[in-house]
Amino acid sequence: MSLADRIETYRRYVSEWLRGLYHGMISHPAYELIEKEAEDVEDEFMLACFPDVFGVPNPISYYTAELLPYLTDEFEAWERRMWDRESLIERKGQQYHF
Repeated sequence: MSLADRIETYRRYVSEWLRGLYHGMISHPAYELIEKEAEDVEDEFMLACFPDVFGVPNPISYYTAELLPYLTDEFEAWERRMWDRESLIERKGQQYHF
């Protein structure tokens, strides 16, 4: 096996690996579902930390208020998303094609 053949074999191997990486990270249909699920988990965390935004009493709001400086950017986007989005049942139903 000559050096040119080994280089060509290596190039094909790397090309196939990069194609699979791109497909798995960006173009695969499950990427959108994973992104939605991550957004739902973030929404649940923010709701657990700041339920008083929606009128639900929070007995530990003194302690969760200390997180606000670290979550300011996410908080504004989260609040807007929570007020504007469709019901949770509709969103979860999209995943199961109801």
